[in-house]
Amino acid sequence: MTVAAWLAANRDISRLDAELIVANVLGSGRARIIAFPEQVLAPAQLQVLDRLSERLRDCEPLAYLLECKEFYGLSLNVDKRVLIPRPETELLVELTIEKIDPDAELLELGTGSGAIAIALKKTYTNLRITATDVSKSALCVARDNAQRHAANITFLESNWFSAVHGSFDCIVSNPPYIPNADPHLKALRHEPRRALMSGPDGLAAIGAITRHAGSFLRPGGILLVEHGCDQGQRVRELFVQNGLQAVEIHQDLAGLDRVTAGTRVKDIRV
Repeated sequence: MTVAAWLAANRDISRLDAELIVANVLGSGRARIIAFPEQVLAPAQLQVLDRLSERLRDCEPLAYLLECKEFYGLSLNVDKRVLIPRPETELLVELTIEKIDPDAELLELGTGSGAIAIALKKTYTNLRITATDVSKSALCVARDNAQRHAANITFLESNWFSAVHGSFDCIVSNPPYIPNADPHLKALRHEPRRALMSGPDGLAAIGAITRHAGSFLRPGGILLVEHGCDQGQRVRELFVQNGLQAVEIHQDLAGLDRVTAGTRVKDIRV
């Protein structure tokens, strides 16, 4: 069977996704697949493609099939141990870069694939970064990605601040923020629930982070947290309730509330 024939037989899945998995299996670029549709697929290649196409039909994200995802110009390894990095999370990276000194000491909570920490380290090479996650398997993925990109980051197994010591100029996090009963979770069923769900209102993790952040931020230190598009005002309230000042809500490219930032101006007792 040729590439063209296989694509024609699998018209029920996205043409782009189909071309990308064919390119991946053949070890070539998508442009070559388009340019040479008459290329013959070997039986072993057809078997792999049939398995991958069934995974697509089950709505498994393409990133898991290809085992990679681009984030902030970096190619990252991803699999079902970690949440797939989203384009909107690049705003969190951009804001952090704007607000910190290039040689700051930074803590990332819930690193997952390591996307945020690695993007920051590749931008500001003098940053001293500690990146945590409660999942040992996620930390394995993050360490592998950091090694691939020669990013010197300290990874730490920790349930938020439970194993963290010292103080930092900046704390950054893209924590779980989807309510446990949110209907959108069905479409995300292939991704780790622990990285998505956060209590009845989706604010359990953000609440835990804001309650304790002041104890780990130096005076003038900044907390930046990504959240849901309808959670901005409630997250602002959590920041203010826990002593953070100069609180700002930032919008993503779609004009939706996405990141809240606040500063520790004076001593905060938690």
